Order: sequence, then structure tokens, then C-alpha cells
Amino acid sequence: LRRPGLMVPHVSVSSVSDIDYVALKKQKIDAVVFDKDNTLTAPYENTLHPKATRGIESALQVFGDANVAILSNSAGTNDDPDYRDALAIEEALQIKVIRHKEKKPGGLKEMLHHFSMLEKDDDNDDPSRICVVGDRLLTDVVFGNLHGMLTIHTLPLCVGAENRKDNVVAKLIRRMENRLLYSRMSNNDQMPQARAFWQQRMLPHKNWNVDNSVTLRDVD
Repeated sequence: LRRPGLMVPHVSVSSVSDIDYVALKKQKIDAVVFDKDNTLTAPYENTLHPKATRGIESALQVFGDANVAILSNSAGTNDDPDYRDALAIEEALQIKVIRHKEKKPGGLKEMLHHFSMLEKDDDNDDPSRICVVGDRLLTDVVFGNLHGMLTIHTLPLCVGAENRKDNVVAKLIRRMENRLLYSRMSNNDQMPQARAFWQQRMLPHKNWNVDNSVTLRDVD
């Protein structure tokens, strides 16, 4: 990347259940967009993963149904005939899936339209009021950072046999992404230097003033 800061999340957590949604609301975040596979569910499954249940319940309680949505690079795109996958996910999870033509890091206009942020006052189309949450640095985090949103990166929900349905290419790329960002690596003596390296490249967010940035961890 010519701009490595684009792949640096403002916040890094293990799962969506580790996010403080009340804190997001206090920082003028009005809506939360989640990736689906390995963020909310096992890959290509439509049941909330146990690790994600508490987080989704909290997000819906704090932001309301209308301000929580899923932005997937499969369901809801042109690769989803008649949006059948999107409809199945909505029925199973009771969370709206945003329809969009461009895959992340595209899809901004459709997201803003979904949250009615293109139809009201002049300040209402401010993407900084949206938080993007996902397990992919080069899609979810880059998408959010490109447009000034708050970005939260999660580790994939599933590993080992539980992750057997995951896309092979996505799995390899995710591992490389996480190694690049989080691993400098298992040598604890390098952790402070690595943290400083990425903190210096983190893009500022309009409202997020909490020092709760990227956390270094060992990644397999």
C-alpha cells in the first residue's frame, strides 16, 4: 500500500462482543456496519456465532435496528442473484443487508443511502458518523478509512475445523494482513516499536479521541 495508514484500524478487538457500543455512541457514532463472514457468523452460515451474540445484542440495543446493518462482499452484491442470500441473512439474523454494486472498499453511496444520510441536512452525509466493523484489513478497514469512518478490526471468529468453509484465498490474504499489522511478532521486545510504527500511520478520525488504537498480538 502506498498509504499504509489505510489498513490501520482505530480500534482492534478480538470479537464484536468486545466493543463498547455505548462509548461509540458518545463519540457521535450514529450507525454501525458489520461484515458478515467470520465477523458475525461462521463462513457462509446464517446463524450468529456464539462469540458474536452478545455484541450484536448490544449494538442493536444502543443504536436500534435501523442503524445497524451488514455490508458483505457477497450477499447483497451483483453476485447475489435476486439478492437471495441477502434476504436469507435478513430473515435469519434480523439485520438488514445493504445492497451495493461495488465491493468493498466500494459501496459508500449505497451505505449512506441505506442510512438516509443523503436525504436530509447538509451535515447528514458525513461518513465519520458511521463505524465499520470487520475481520479484513484490506476490505473492511481500508473501506472505512478511505471515507473517514471509524474502523474496528476483529480477529476471525473461526479457526481450524470450524473455519473449513472459509474461502481459501480470503483465508490466506487475511493471514498475511494480520501478520503484517499485528506481528512484529512474537518477540515481546519489539512490541513497543511496532505499536509506535503503526500508531504513527493511523489516520485521524473526526470524533474518536479515545486512545484505544491498534493492539499488537501474536497471529498464527
